[in-house]
Parts: sequence; structure tokens; C-alpha cells
Amino acid sequence: MKSGPGHVRSRREPELALAEAVALAIALPDLEVVGAEVVRLPRAQPGLLFGTGKVDELKARMAEAEVDLVLVDGPVSPVQQRNLEKAWKVKLLDRTGLILEIFADRARTREGVLQVELAALNYQRTRLVRAWTHLERQRGGLGFVGGPGETQIEADRRAIDEEVVKIRRQLGKVVRTRELHRAARRKVPFPVVALVGYTNAGKSTLFNKMTGAEVLAKDMLFATLDPTMRGLVLPSGKKVILSDTVGFISDLPTQLVAAFRATLEEVLEADLILHVRDIAHPETEEQAADVGEILESLGVDEDVPMFEVWNKIDMLGPDMRAALLATDARTPGVHAVSALTGDGLDSLLAAIGSVLDEERTEAVLHLGFEEGRARAYLHRENVVLEETELETGHRIHVRWTARQRAAYEAIPG
Repeated sequence: MKSGPGHVRSRREPELALAEAVALAIALPDLEVVGAEVVRLPRAQPGLLFGTGKVDELKARMAEAEVDLVLVDGPVSPVQQRNLEKAWKVKLLDRTGLILEIFADRARTREGVLQVELAALNYQRTRLVRAWTHLERQRGGLGFVGGPGETQIEADRRAIDEEVVKIRRQLGKVVRTRELHRAARRKVPFPVVALVGYTNAGKSTLFNKMTGAEVLAKDMLFATLDPTMRGLVLPSGKKVILSDTVGFISDLPTQLVAAFRATLEEVLEADLILHVRDIAHPETEEQAADVGEILESLGVDEDVPMFEVWNKIDMLGPDMRAALLATDARTPGVHAVSALTGDGLDSLLAAIGSVLDEERTEAVLHLGFEEGRARAYLHRENVVLEETELETGHRIHVRWTARQRAAYEAIPG
């Protein structure tokens, strides 16, 4: 399949945004990119997105290159999509549609497949608002198949809604099963260390290097989609669980943030978060800001310790590398490493151990039913070993650090 040029978002350097858009395109199999360019839009046209002159110019170039698919790196309304597809005689995907296609291609676990299907259905539902002319036909029939005068668009929307309900029911079963697994882990309370970061920052390579696992690690966007967990023994002898998660990206579709919230619950329950950054990327600061925004939208507690892991130092020149190592040495919580060569991993593992080797003590708490905030904190911190409901409230057996106990005691009563 061939894809043609598209426009890019303007909040970053256009050339770098275009390079990321091309990387997204080639992340799909059987797709050959035959052209890409930045189209500057002083004002988006409601009907065609671009001006008519630009539409005609691109149409001629697409016909010459025999383009089948056009990718527009940004939002395209249903009306704009319909009109451009009609004008260009091609299939068109916007950024959200492309990322959904990539996720659909990469999902392997039952939960991942269901989450992608749910996100895709919610996206398609927004495309039904006068998106295609065939949806404007009316159809008659009996009441249970759409009633007299129901339009095809209403029938399609109703079919999507029914499928969404079915998938959510299936997802609920999968999530409950995973919660049982999580509850079992709580009884053997190994700390959880979660890797997060911009897609292609090197999380999976780092995960493999630290655990000896063989998770797919390729120089491509969204090489890893489904979460993977492995045990890791620190130099101190302490065992932790390391979790690799889906990579983030700027303008991640809201449908996917919501759909993958369940998958990212491992991050919400982590005892330590490792934010892996591609420190050699020219937009590493912007990528870090995007990751921060997504973590905030997911509701990650500010009290959870977080390290910044500055990865790919092997790709830097000697002077830049020396400067980064000097910054690493004097900045707590920053660790410069190369997941490829292993440089810096020993000090990173030692630092992880120093955070997680805090002494833990056990206690039995009695909380009234009205103390929901305190109870939620205990579960969020993953310190609950056993909980029993009594007539007056909850009896909760916990295992926690001094830091967690102090934070609990500071919760307003």
C-alpha cells in the first residue's frame, strides 16, 4: 500500500514532526511511503481542510505517484475526510486513525485486542455524523430492526453502541481476572517498578537488558504494545517486579488513553516509576512534557518516586556525553544510561534498591466507613495484605514503609 503526503501539527518543529509522522506510517506493515511534506495552514478550511488550489496540486501529484492512502498528521473532521477522499480518489487516515491501525496490528493479548477494538468503535462512531452519503438513506422495517424511517446512520450508530456494550462486558471479565492476579501478588508483596516513556525511547531494550527477557525491541514506534512483567533481583538481593508498558506519543488519541487506562494500572500501582527518555532525540524535552501530561491525566500520584532514565547516551558525542554524566552525578533522581551497551545500569539498579529497600513494618488498622479517602490511599499504595469488612467499618492489615505511614497519617480525617 502506498501513502502520500499529509500536513503536520505546528506546536513542534515542522520537520521533526514530519519525521515522526513518517515513522508512524512505516510502523504499519506493507505500507510504502512515496512522499511527505509540511503543508502550512494559516487557517483550516471547514470543508476541505486545505485551500482548493492545494487540493488540486496534491491531487495531481497523488495520481502521478499512484497513491492509495493519504495520512494527515493531525485531526480531520468527518466532513473533511469525506470531501478529501472524494476529491483525491484515495483512502484518508488522520493521526488518530493511523495510531489506531498501528495498535490494532500490534495487539497480542486478549485485553489488548479488546481495548483497541473499543477505541476504534468509539472513533468510528464520531465518523458517522454525515460522514458518508450512503448513511443518509432511510430504511423501513419492523420495530425491532430499526423502525419506519430510521436512517442508515442511526442503525449503524446503534450497531456500534451494541458492540461497545459487548466488548466492555468482555473487558470487564479480563480486568477482573487481572485484578485477581494483582491481589495474589499483594500477598507476596514484591515492589513494582514501571517503565514509562515516549514511544521508541528504548524502554523494551532497557527491560530486556535488566531482566534478560526477550521482549520485542525494534527501532520503530509502538514496537511494544501489550504490557510485560518480569521478576528482577537487585544487587542487594531484593526481588522486584519490572513492568514494561505501551509507549506514549504526543497527541495520543483520547480514545486510546481511556481504553488503555486498565493496562496502565500497573503504573498507577507502581512503587517506583522509571521515566525512560531518548536523551539523544532533538525534542527530548517536548517528549518528556508529553509523557508528564499523560501520567497526570491517568492520575498517577505525585508521591510515587520517579527516576528519569536518560537513555541512548551511546548515540551522543564525547562532549555532550561527558556533560550529561556530570549532570547525572549531581542530580538526584537522574540516571544516564545506555540500554544497548549497559553503561550506567549498575548505578541505576543500586539507586532502585536504595528507594525500595526501605524497611517495611506491618500494622492492623480500623477504618470507619466514612474514611474512604484513607482506605483508597492504602489500596493505591499497594500495602494492603488483608481486608475484612466489619459492622463499624474495615479492618485492614497493611505492610508499609515509614514514608507511606507518614503520608497516611497526614490524610485529613
